[in-house]
Parts: sequence; structure tokens; C-alpha cells
Amino acid sequence: MSTTISATTANATTGSTATGASGTRLSGDLDTFLKLLTTQLQNQDPTSPMDADQLTQQLVQFSTVEQQINTNATLGQLLALQQASQLGEAAALVGRRVAVETDRLPLQSREAEVNLPAAGTARTARIEVRDANNLLVRTAEVELKPEATRWTWDGKDQRGEQRPDGTYRVSVSGRTADGTAEPLAHSVTAKVTGAVREGGSVMLRFGGLTLGYDALRDLNGS
Repeated sequence: MSTTISATTANATTGSTATGASGTRLSGDLDTFLKLLTTQLQNQDPTSPMDADQLTQQLVQFSTVEQQINTNATLGQLLALQQASQLGEAAALVGRRVAVETDRLPLQSREAEVNLPAAGTARTARIEVRDANNLLVRTAEVELKPEATRWTWDGKDQRGEQRPDGTYRVSVSGRTADGTAEPLAHSVTAKVTGAVREGGSVMLRFGGLTLGYDALRDLNGS
């Protein structure tokens, strides 16, 4: 009788659920291995005893995987603590206006703000605001200055009608002196209204818009 049990849980994930499942499977595999080993020892041929190296290799495999599972569990706990700490830090941003890089434009209390760069080859900026149905709501031509400037939208559309607060889409393109279009970097200033742990990360909320910390560009918004 010859048996080889392979430890297949080496790729345990950092999540607590996956780690627990891996530990349960490892325990089950080890229990099965020991039962088969005991049976083999009881029924082995005295003239051809079990290979001690093979036994050692099997036990080392189980020990290695157990260490990996314990390491993953520790990393999962550290990640959860880090996210909880970030969530606490995010509380200090609630109520503040910050600049974020996004193609979304939060209209909050009838005000939205687009940050434009200083003039370069582009002399003017064309701004287009669209609603959730991608319908054009507002356009603006803004002259760029030697220093960075801001364009503020009061929420009124092309006909002068007030649009409700919410999240709109914004696109910005530059225009050179001869009218040629070129890409133009921009950001949006909005008020942080909350924070949430989502998809394993801490996210900031701007009304109905949710963005990660990597979108932050300036914490000194007015």
C-alpha cells in the first residue's frame, strides 16, 4: 500500500474567510494523511518498509502550508487595521473641499468647480458638462491665464434652467491660438461628504460620487 497526499492550500488568500477555509482543508488533509499513514505502517511489508524520506517530505509540506496560512491570516489582520485607521483619518476630511482628478463633476448646493492649468500652447479651454444620459447640459469657453484658474458652474443649463444637485460628467479640452484642439489636464474641487470601506479600500464620498485616495490632488480647496 502506497499513499501520497499533496498539500494543495499553499495559495490561501489574505481574506479571513479564505484563510479559515484553507486552515480547515489543511486540517482535513493532515487527518486523512495520518490515518492512511497509520494503516500503511500496520500493513507494510517488513522486507520493504516505508521510505522515511517520503514521510518526512509529506510532513514538511503540511508544516510549510500551515505557516503560509498563519502568515496570510496575520497580513489580513494588519490590512484590516490599516483600513480602519484610514477610515478614521478620512473623518478629518469630511466637510472640507478638496481637489480630485476625475471626469465627474459633483454639483453640490448649486455649485461645481473645475480647476484649469496655466496657459501654455493652449490659450483657452472648452468645458462641456453632460448629464447621466450623456446629454449636453452646459458648455463654456474659458480664457486661460498665466496662473492656474477655476471655472465655477452654478448648475444652470444652456437655457438658464436650474439643474438638480448630483453627479455630472465633465470634459475639458484646450484650444491653441489657431483654434486647434489639444488635451488639457484638469481637476475638480468638491466637498467631502463621507468615507466608506469598499472593495478592500477606503473611499471618499462627494455626494453621489465615490473616489479613492489616489484621486486626491490638493487638500487646500477653499
